[in-house]
Amino acid sequence: MNVLMLSRLQFAAATFFHFLFVPLTLGLSVLLAIMETAYVRTGNEEYRRMARFWGKIFLINFAIGVVTGITLEFQFGTNWSRYSAYVGDIFGSLLAIEATVAFFLESTFVAVWAFGWKRLSAKAHAVTIWLVAIASNVSALWILIANAWMQNPVGYVIRNGRAELYSFTDVITQPFAWNMIAHTLFAAYILAAFFIMGISAWHMLRKQNVAFFKRSFRVAVTFALIFSLCEIVQGDLHAAEVAKYQPAKLAAMESLWNTTKSAPEYLLAMPDPAHEKNSVEIGKIPGLLSFLAYRHFDAEVKGLKAFPKADRPPVTLPYFSFRLMVALGGFFLLATLAGFFLRDSIENRPGLLKLFLFALPLPYIACEAGWMLTEVGRQPWVVYGIMKTSQAVSPIAASQVGISLAAFVILYGFLGAVAFYLMWDHARKGPAEDTALPGAADDEEVGYA
Repeated sequence: MNVLMLSRLQFAAATFFHFLFVPLTLGLSVLLAIMETAYVRTGNEEYRRMARFWGKIFLINFAIGVVTGITLEFQFGTNWSRYSAYVGDIFGSLLAIEATVAFFLESTFVAVWAFGWKRLSAKAHAVTIWLVAIASNVSALWILIANAWMQNPVGYVIRNGRAELYSFTDVITQPFAWNMIAHTLFAAYILAAFFIMGISAWHMLRKQNVAFFKRSFRVAVTFALIFSLCEIVQGDLHAAEVAKYQPAKLAAMESLWNTTKSAPEYLLAMPDPAHEKNSVEIGKIPGLLSFLAYRHFDAEVKGLKAFPKADRPPVTLPYFSFRLMVALGGFFLLATLAGFFLRDSIENRPGLLKLFLFALPLPYIACEAGWMLTEVGRQPWVVYGIMKTSQAVSPIAASQVGISLAAFVILYGFLGAVAFYLMWDHARKGPAEDTALPGAADDEEVGYA
């Protein structure tokens, strides 16, 4: 393999692994804040126990997410130095804001929250986890604005042989960015809710701490239902943005080869890139793609053949990752509807509990599929329409990248095994055996007196 492919594989491995932890941090921080707020408002001790129990999982997940995020950002200097030199004035400023504002705020208040159970009042402690949740989501916001700029670059000028920032306002206010932010955050909230529901279902199936996990389930399923609905609506809006700003990606998502008016949607097609056609097309719905993309059944949709071969994205991965993401989104809505309406008797419905248990990994798959569509569908561009990925790679030997790639895979494999073991070990024990977080004590907690 050449240095370009190895660098892409290394960045993909780091990104996909890092994103196993980011959504849970984003969603669980908000759910913990809701639980603590419920405790402050009601005085019900069960909500505080819930925050403590799920909070330890949050801390483990947060720690691994931080470690993997730091190593990911280093690759911009090691593997993608030409990219950094060309667009660093824009991309670097966004990452700097994320690191110096949101991340430090988030890290500081995580520590205050973790060690403040005994030292802070109930209200003050709840405020700290809200600050953690806000900072975590703001941190994601800046990262996503940076990525959105790569997808749809705005507010720049080409000067002195590089892209320089012209309008910071244009960069941070463009609709493409905010659609991307909403889509990613809603997915993270769904993932965190399904994480809680899956573990709660496991305990209820075993008749362990049923009241505790039923309450956890009820909080999570309401949260999941709200954002499953929001995600479907927002996903449609985001797809329209993709059609407007990245028509080649839309063509790859739909495996549409020829520019077509009243373009149909197929329930299933089998892309055949070698012959620039689909080998199989099943379930044709005339005009639906045109309507979904441009809100008009007779609208013209550009096909892949309208773009030079060198500028076309891969087809197979975007096509199937898109359909997987959409199918799972529909499943999440149906599952949460069932869970919400049957939440009062959920402990007596083993079939539904098993559904939520086995569904626990599905939001992770949906999130990874979404990122695969986002990044692979942008190819061959690293900055859409400005800089190709082949122009962005560092002038280094392939052997250097190969060695570091192997090291990343081994290190991340070890970290992942440790992290998921620790989370699972805590989750299976339940709150009766381990409710304390660092800083808590077995004696009277005067902060809550």
